[in-house]
Amino acid sequence: MVATQLAEQALGLYDLPRYTSVHLVSISENEIYRVEAPYGRRWALRVQRPGYQSKSSLASEMEWLAALRRDGVVATQIPVAGLDGEWVQVARDPDGGESRNVVLFEWENGSHPRMDTDLHQCFRSLGAITAQMHVHSRTWQRPKGFDRFTWDFETALGETPRWGRWRDALGMNAGRLDLFGRTARLIGERLSLYGSGPDRFGLAHCDLRLDNLLIDQGEIKVIDFDDCGFSWYMYDAAAAVSFYEHLPQVPGLMECWLEGYRTVSAVSRAEEEEIPTFMMLRRLLLVAWVGSHAETPLARSLGASYTEQTVALCSAYLRRFG
Repeated sequence: MVATQLAEQALGLYDLPRYTSVHLVSISENEIYRVEAPYGRRWALRVQRPGYQSKSSLASEMEWLAALRRDGVVATQIPVAGLDGEWVQVARDPDGGESRNVVLFEWENGSHPRMDTDLHQCFRSLGAITAQMHVHSRTWQRPKGFDRFTWDFETALGETPRWGRWRDALGMNAGRLDLFGRTARLIGERLSLYGSGPDRFGLAHCDLRLDNLLIDQGEIKVIDFDDCGFSWYMYDAAAAVSFYEHLPQVPGLMECWLEGYRTVSAVSRAEEEEIPTFMMLRRLLLVAWVGSHAETPLARSLGASYTEQTVALCSAYLRRFG
């Protein structure tokens, strides 16, 4: 069944008006559709990538983002339950194809921040919001059966990578294999020393990049918790500059992020010093993602040049910490 047909099939699982239309908005890890009713009301339908999330993991995602909004931490998407009262639904292909997990959200207005604009105040606000989310994570009583995966060195750059192997990146060659390998080993060594105690490692968004933020009349909203899980809290700082780590304005934006974070929560010297390590962890993870998701529009737009631009970052990291 064509993906859009599956999305249309999924609408019958919800109490929606008749004659709603479905429009594909984006394809990345999942497919996102805009659902529109004749009188103007809208929703966002997320059709999950096959095998990426279990129903229990998706339900846990909904639990946390709903709690963040309910507790006044940050504006998040509002999940919509299906006819059976469950947030996670299964769209079944009547032609015998693979079924897909789907979730529906109320539509959130706003526009994505853009790297070619002045983002200094945006990053200050994002730093404060991120700190508020981390405070909530440390104190929130997770429901029984809460189930989210872990983003650590092993699942990012190790032997069981969730987004593919960095060695299989587009544009990889012998010299880059050696350089990236030395960088990955140093990242692993530093993170092992840094540790993963509860003050540094816990439930986090893990994908707070610009495309997962909406600015609506000055308010920053956080969307797409699909990759939320257990990781280092400072990894959220690195995620904020995803795909742009090599640009010259990034150090200044990181300073603004830290300024905002410190208005809510302290950042230790050890945490601040390791942000470059989390940025390299994220960069190599994204190099792997581009290679393993080459069919997506974003990966095609980045191509082998993203791997090439990573060379200078690896060299600088090794000079600084090697």
